[in-house]
Amino acid sequence: MSPTNIPSPSAESLASAARAASGKKGLPPVHLWNPEFCGDLDMRIARDGTWFYLGTPIGRKELVRLFSTILRKDDDKYFLITPVEKVGITVDDAPFVAVDFEVAGIGANQTLTFETNVGDFSVAGPENSIRVVRDSETGEPSPYVHIRAGLEALIDRKSFYRLVDIGDHHENWFGLWSDGSFFRIIPSSELST
Repeated sequence: MSPTNIPSPSAESLASAARAASGKKGLPPVHLWNPEFCGDLDMRIARDGTWFYLGTPIGRKELVRLFSTILRKDDDKYFLITPVEKVGITVDDAPFVAVDFEVAGIGANQTLTFETNVGDFSVAGPENSIRVVRDSETGEPSPYVHIRAGLEALIDRKSFYRLVDIGDHHENWFGLWSDGSFFRIIPSSELST
């Protein structure tokens, strides 16, 4: 396809194509689509999970949900993908925020199921890890959970505090059990007694 035939990206064209491509069951198969890159779109996902288009927050939750279903991460870049368009967007931190979770079981037998700000659910475990990054200057933790296909959610503060309350010590680490996996948060030796 020549550069003059590449469609000009817009939020409206992406939303229309996403609606047409989305099936009744599950997420659109963005991993199978490989359209030409159409350029970057002035769309940004802030650290708090707010989506912006042309500098203005997108207020319609249904539209944000629709866009979230066609989001893909290739290497370290984020794209909205339809069968005919691929546009780059900016993500300040993680594309989603884990706003809540449910616990089933206790200790090594517990399972944590996270819910994101766009209505996705993810069971932490071997395929959906939890990780914590500590700021090199302040030591402040930033916890994440994998949601799908390389896309993560930043775990919000209230949920992280709840997770710490149910944490456990294992092999000199304080962390979390879920679905048979132990996710390290901090060395046990760094916790004050």
